[in-house]
Amino acid sequence: MQVSSLNEVKIYSLSAGRSLPEWLSDRKKRALQKKDVGISRRIELIQDFDMPAVSSKIKVSRDGQYVMATGTYKPRIRCYDTYQLSMKFERCIDADVITFDILSDDYSKIVFLLCDRYVEFHSQHGRYYRTRIPKFGRDFSYHYPSCDLYFVGASSEIYRLNLEQGRYLNSLQTDASENHVCDINPAHGLFATGTVEGKVECWDPRTRNRVGVLDCALSSVTADKEIDGLPSISALKFDGTLNMAVGTSTGQVLFYDLRSNSPLIVKDHQYGLPIKSIQFHNSLDLIISADSRIIKLWNKDTGKVFTSLEPEHDINDVCIYPNSGMLFTANEAPKMSIYYIPVLGPAPKWCSFLDNLTEELEENPETTVYDDYKFVTRKDLDNLGLAHLIGSPLLRAYMHGFFMDIRLYHKVKMMVNPFAYEEYRREKIRQKIEETRAQRVQLKKLPKVNKELALKLIEEGEEPQNTRRKKQKKMPSILNDDRFKVMFENPDFQVDEKSEEFRLLNPLVSKISEKRKQKLKILEHQETLGEEEEEEPEGKPSDAESSETSDDEKGWVEEVRKQRRLLRQEEKLKQQKWFKEDQQTVLEPKFFEIKAGEEFRSFKDTAKRQKLMKKTLGDRLQLEERVGALSVHDTTVGSKQVTFKLKKSEQQKKQQEAEKHHHQERRKLRRSAGHLKSKRGRGRPFH
Repeated sequence: MQVSSLNEVKIYSLSAGRSLPEWLSDRKKRALQKKDVGISRRIELIQDFDMPAVSSKIKVSRDGQYVMATGTYKPRIRCYDTYQLSMKFERCIDADVITFDILSDDYSKIVFLLCDRYVEFHSQHGRYYRTRIPKFGRDFSYHYPSCDLYFVGASSEIYRLNLEQGRYLNSLQTDASENHVCDINPAHGLFATGTVEGKVECWDPRTRNRVGVLDCALSSVTADKEIDGLPSISALKFDGTLNMAVGTSTGQVLFYDLRSNSPLIVKDHQYGLPIKSIQFHNSLDLIISADSRIIKLWNKDTGKVFTSLEPEHDINDVCIYPNSGMLFTANEAPKMSIYYIPVLGPAPKWCSFLDNLTEELEENPETTVYDDYKFVTRKDLDNLGLAHLIGSPLLRAYMHGFFMDIRLYHKVKMMVNPFAYEEYRREKIRQKIEETRAQRVQLKKLPKVNKELALKLIEEGEEPQNTRRKKQKKMPSILNDDRFKVMFENPDFQVDEKSEEFRLLNPLVSKISEKRKQKLKILEHQETLGEEEEEEPEGKPSDAESSETSDDEKGWVEEVRKQRRLLRQEEKLKQQKWFKEDQQTVLEPKFFEIKAGEEFRSFKDTAKRQKLMKKTLGDRLQLEERVGALSVHDTTVGSKQVTFKLKKSEQQKKQQEAEKHHHQERRKLRRSAGHLKSKRGRGRPFH
């Protein structure tokens, strides 16, 4: 049993785990259960609760005793008895089931709509009767007061089949080209059908007249939603007398009050997939909507998500067991899923032991599977020296990395860096001490990282307003900003003033920076001695600062020139070093092989090709047009037509000239032979 939690709502997957094949003997099954822990711990709530390949629809009878499911391949129906926790019967049919409905309280009356336009009626013993509808059907609903079956499908008409008279009645004509889904309100009998144009048409079965139309496609489009086409209606369900939920093919669920044309709330699944099923949970005011990827439970008043389920396989249908917290799903997989959510309600009476089981699991929580494994990337494996284990059972590939045993990871980590824990412990102790120091009375101290930058920012902040420019506003210092806090704490952000990038961006090394360095040394010395007050360096009164700044402005040009000279000297030294390395290297001749069928003429051709490749496309086209290898014509439409002629090699030209000479000689021989024949014919007499 697998447990997941979202928004503090626990969801128990009762069908998780491997299933044993049917052809195994009981002895082998018992042996596997003893050996394999996963098989022994699994819960098989209903025996053989699966299909050979895919399950399409699933429903529960009104008495709650039977669970009916359809699937393939071959197309079949399976009925499960919940009191016996096993399969009651199985029937194979001729075509796939699109949808079905249980008309009675048990399985004695069932109607199936097949994909080949047939409608089959089944009783307890098997198929009772079958008939055919004029068009391919998509959905149907049963009107209990009049015993009418309403069929919708690939037609604008709604076909009515009366089960009491055993004949078709006059159909209802809609404005749509096709109808996808339909439903009948059990309270007042209002019939609603969802069209391919994104509208819902409501009909009164008593008068057989249309009483209203809802344009759901227009209401489902929001300002931040991009749509490729017109959304159609893919799901429809009534709730009580006045509420109705509509699902679209673009993944929105619209909750309506029948007295209003606009929806009360629009919920987007954010996947863009058609809504497959809509159910209601009245005790908690929840709507359970599902597409092929996710099942969402959300409040119908606020739209807030209560919880959600994401099964491993695509979903085809969802069914809620009445008055309980159990969900059945039909999937694109052989196994049909069973979920139990205790918050929605208690377990059904035929599996009441689930309540005790879940309570014990909550009292004694077990570690999940991922607690015993460590996720590592390929880079982490290279750092640990474990790249050679890729492909072995010790590493399990998952997404962009691998899972490995946590014990193996800790052992290798200790071998690679045995003092890692001690360093981590010292760093944590240092951080705790600094946190306690922060609570004391703070002195004017500089950070340990980027001290010169911090001192510069402090001096700029203390600079009086009149010395600044008038247009320049006072900006907040980044020293007090938490976003730049790491820049003065993490050594990785230390500015390297000797790097080439820093020297190119800051070529000026003025006297202000030298004075700042001296002041920084004095501050560091004061911190070591524990002095609380900052003193000015001896021999430099405060009045000397203004004179030094003026001297700095005068010598600005000299500093720029000096820095440029240094950069040029470094560049010359680099070039001399490269020149010496080039002189020391000995060049050896290289030989190149010419391909068969090609002639080597000179290196001028390659030089010409390189020059030609450097030219623009327009220049190359003009050159080709002059040579005759390209011709450009204007068409009647106004566009350009370009014709290229392939260049021929010297060998091909020689071969073509030889063939041309040969054809000319043959033509001369033919002409001479024809001339001789004509002369002979003229000299013969007629008999």
